[in-house]
Amino acid sequence: MQIHFAALGATPLAGSALAVLGLEKGALTPAATALDETLGGQLGRAIASARYTGAKGQTLELVTGAADGAARILLIGTGAESEITAALAEAAAATAWKALASTGLETLVVRLGDVSADVAAQAALGVRLAAYRFDRYRTKEKPEAKPSVTKVVIETSAPDAAAAADATLATLADSITFARDLVSEPANILHPVEFATRVKALEAHGLTVEILGEAEMQKLGMGALLGVGQGSRRESQLAVIQWMGAKDPKAQPVAFVGKGVTFDTGGISIKPADGMEEMKTDMGGAAAVAGVMRALAARKAKVNAVGILGLVENMPDGNAQRPGDIVTSMSGQTIEVINTDAEGRLVLADALWYCQERFHPKFIVDLATLTGAIIIALGNDYAGLFSNDDDLSANLLKASEATGEGLWRLPLPASYEKQIDSLAADMKNVGGRPGGSITAALFLQRFIKDTPWAHLDIASTAWRKSGAQATHPEGASGFGVRLLNQLVADGFED
Repeated sequence: MQIHFAALGATPLAGSALAVLGLEKGALTPAATALDETLGGQLGRAIASARYTGAKGQTLELVTGAADGAARILLIGTGAESEITAALAEAAAATAWKALASTGLETLVVRLGDVSADVAAQAALGVRLAAYRFDRYRTKEKPEAKPSVTKVVIETSAPDAAAAADATLATLADSITFARDLVSEPANILHPVEFATRVKALEAHGLTVEILGEAEMQKLGMGALLGVGQGSRRESQLAVIQWMGAKDPKAQPVAFVGKGVTFDTGGISIKPADGMEEMKTDMGGAAAVAGVMRALAARKAKVNAVGILGLVENMPDGNAQRPGDIVTSMSGQTIEVINTDAEGRLVLADALWYCQERFHPKFIVDLATLTGAIIIALGNDYAGLFSNDDDLSANLLKASEATGEGLWRLPLPASYEKQIDSLAADMKNVGGRPGGSITAALFLQRFIKDTPWAHLDIASTAWRKSGAQATHPEGASGFGVRLLNQLVADGFED
């Protein structure tokens, strides 16, 4: 798909789809008012005969039939906003794509009006994210099932400046797509070694990537991580990604750690069959970390950053880890494995310790599709945020607000620690159903020294079923890439 920027009214509309923005209660933006005058009041009459109020995200579609004009016109509500913000433009452009991409028309024109270049570029980002499809394995898809729009024109008062601003956002969209593709891949294709291979290919973007196999991890004492993968014929991997973009190459890095369980059967504590196919997505945290590292390198971020991916497959084999087994983590702490389906925290325990021991980062943010309990607690629009540091939490919440990737901070009460105490080892890997997301985070906190740390439980947001947000089509969301990229840009670059 091609995306271009053009001056207001400069695009020939014949045979195209046109999207314009409208305000609350049917009042039109200047761009929509001018269009209505061209159409002889057709927009106003359509509004009068429909229940269009201009509420945010509400649409009204017209089929005009005019030979020299747009074949279809979509009016998009903006709610009570007094101005067209970047977030509003992004959502509106994504909504336009979702509504008009499969109409049979080839060109979509999004007329924003007199907005800044950054706002126009954000609209283009909305289209790119909304247009994502994972279709590489479809061999018999009918042409009418595919989007017909191949060209999108964003009309704005500053097209040249918008195109320049779009260059950086386009690389961000590519990095989100990279993460989405990883999550979407089936587990017979994307096993730990293949995941590591794809991450190694990111060296083409200027990253440095090391891959540690089981022999190297055994020497490091990573018994927690290795125990998860011992039932799989696929070798576990640890991917270490570095971007050194700060002025001082020895400056303390920021760090991101991702859970990368490429398929999770639950192991011996096997999951129910219904819905197990979605467990190919249990590497969403690792995908997000790989995506943000790609984004930082692509925009030449002035920061030193490290990404650590723990890549394993959790399978029920004769050699698989058993409930009741005790493993020794890299930290030296012992863990009684009560439930082999609580495996992600075992992977992260060693990855977090390794990150601190080797890189001594300013802070660590880990991302993991860790608990089903977070979905019960927060639904599908917020990820859980747990942290030992108020400043880091505040920075993450600020980035969340800026990007629309929702976070909600939850507590880490010391009184819940007893739920993961073990009679046989230093701790056990589950603490029961009450506060399941909290006790999982408390488990991880036992592998954090004095480093500022935040844990993002993204089980609720990594895979979207409803596709309610126009920028998140049904399936992989790439949640976390924008958030962490924004976190770095807001306060951690030279």
